[in-house]
Amino acid sequence: MTHRISRRTRVFCAGLGAGVLVPLTVAVTPATAATPQATCTSAQPALATKLQKDITTALANRGGTVAVGLHDRSTGTTCTLRPTQAYDSASVVKVTVLATLLWDAKKTNRFLTQRESDLATAMITKSDNAATTKLWNQLGTTKVKGFLAAAGMTRTKPGANGYWGLTQITVQDEQKLLALLTARNTVLSDNSRAYVLKLMGKVVSSQRWGTPAGAPSSVAVHVKNGWLSRSTHGWRVHSVGTFKGAGHDYTISVLTHGNSTMNYGVTTIQAVAKAIHKDLVPTRAKRYTPTTDPQEAFPAVPAS
Repeated sequence: MTHRISRRTRVFCAGLGAGVLVPLTVAVTPATAATPQATCTSAQPALATKLQKDITTALANRGGTVAVGLHDRSTGTTCTLRPTQAYDSASVVKVTVLATLLWDAKKTNRFLTQRESDLATAMITKSDNAATTKLWNQLGTTKVKGFLAAAGMTRTKPGANGYWGLTQITVQDEQKLLALLTARNTVLSDNSRAYVLKLMGKVVSSQRWGTPAGAPSSVAVHVKNGWLSRSTHGWRVHSVGTFKGAGHDYTISVLTHGNSTMNYGVTTIQAVAKAIHKDLVPTRAKRYTPTTDPQEAFPAVPAS
């Protein structure tokens, strides 16, 4: 379910358990600090220099705490900023939930049931929280931790007491997950990887914001976003995506908290994304324009 939030109100809601909403008042002003410096390396040194400069420029005068991850297989390019900073996952964890489900099914050489497939589709394409809670409870944290260990996502900590939206994630681990989805590996089967990417490519239009911003039309886009407001660190706003085309194969993760509003965080993420896409795939072709009214479902978290 997607909940529309007035931009004028300062009273927000946080999800409780399986979709119960409680009012939560938040008043946070992004802290002003020195512009963080991204670190980039590449087989093309000039590209690394440009990306480092443009990502840093995109973050100039932006409040909050931002972490960035970029990897382009085609040019051997990697950029990082605060790769091990931990954030509440919000709905971004739903990709991990689906990957865990597929990893667990692979171990017993079985297909997903129709129920599981329906829940997975709702969870990713519509960010359905009730569907996520059902799959999270079915799997249990033991299986989630098993997948995280297999994936090498050692810094990701599942949320306790069923609060999957409070799973602790890092850019480093999100990039590891996206790498598994976009190249052959022993953790996820080729069919599993294709299935996850297919659903990430069908996210409803109101949730197709964030890392796809500025991607040229020649590049295939797969995305999952999340946001959450709590009494500490203000709004968490995140976006992870995979992009392939025009001679490039790259993944982007941007995690943020300390935002004054959801839209403030979205704007920060999209400024970074536009800089990355422009530098990797310079083109005058039509570029992807995300929704001007970004929405995302509230994740399951306890009352603040």
